[in-house]
Amino acid sequence: MTTSTPRRATVIGTGLIGGSIGAALRARGWHVSGSDADPAAARRALELGVIDEVGVDPESEITFVATPVSLVAAVAREALAATGGVVTDVGSVKESVADAVRDPRFVGGHPMAGSEQLGVEGARDDLFEGAVWTLTPVAHTSDEAFETVRSVVGSLGAEVLTLDPAQHDALVAVVSHVPHLTAASLMRLATERSEEHRALLRLAAGGFRDMTRVAAGSPDIWPDICTSNRTAILATLDHLVGELGRFRALVDAGDRAGLLADLTAAQDARRNLPSRVAAPDDVTEVRIPVRNEPGQVAAVAVLATDLGVNLRSLQTVDATEGRGGVLHVVLESSEAEVLHRALVERGYRPSLERLE
Repeated sequence: MTTSTPRRATVIGTGLIGGSIGAALRARGWHVSGSDADPAAARRALELGVIDEVGVDPESEITFVATPVSLVAAVAREALAATGGVVTDVGSVKESVADAVRDPRFVGGHPMAGSEQLGVEGARDDLFEGAVWTLTPVAHTSDEAFETVRSVVGSLGAEVLTLDPAQHDALVAVVSHVPHLTAASLMRLATERSEEHRALLRLAAGGFRDMTRVAAGSPDIWPDICTSNRTAILATLDHLVGELGRFRALVDAGDRAGLLADLTAAQDARRNLPSRVAAPDDVTEVRIPVRNEPGQVAAVAVLATDLGVNLRSLQTVDATEGRGGVLHVVLESSEAEVLHRALVERGYRPSLERLE
């Protein structure tokens, strides 16, 4: 009986996210190497079993850069030079990295997952199951590299979302960066008031605790994030200040109807937020002939995101040197016609097949 050779990966940065990636890959049979700027952190990751050995494996099929945002570009370039496989990152700012790392084997990425636990001690092999993992390929990104990264992160249980880097940064400022700054502001307010009223922090449970949960995350990463995504964060903060000012005016005027209308709209929007991802039972495969040019696969993935369509799998097959190939994507049958129609409008010639 022969034993198959395990796939190989490297994780650079063995904190919570990097450690969880290592643990998730190892749980799926990968051989994972890991390194960290702090040698003690890498040794601890080895002790905890989230990596197999310390170091960067030159034979890695994929390398994940899980460093602070300000270091991602430099470390990614080093990983590209040290390995022959694809390289991706997990930073929450993408446009500056895409501008700095212009290599076909690099695919920007950002898993929307985390924990109140800090460091590798909080690493979990199921952290990404049902989470959204954004990929941000650009025009020069190799389709093979994009497909590899997409397949690997999808195998960890994540729903893959493909966005333009600038679009990613604008959206994440709304759903992640400014909410963290808002939570920090509320905690600062509560702490200052607690000096006057000792009972305040004892009352700060329930909704207040839920709203400020993200403030428990590591503060060390946030100066880098705020510097790298400054423009989008400032625009979103200005918008938030305007919204708070509008609520202030409604409260000041005693406008019960206006308050009720806005709060009801917020309630409806909150109830419609998606929960964890569940696999559909009714799926269709869309087959799309594509040209032998970089960015063809990514272009279809970005189009799907713009349409609000979730691609469950994506693979190029029947590729012939110089002649392109056929991109096979699988999605919910209810969304297949939406994608099909949009592809036809853009000059593609897709076909549909419902899968039993």
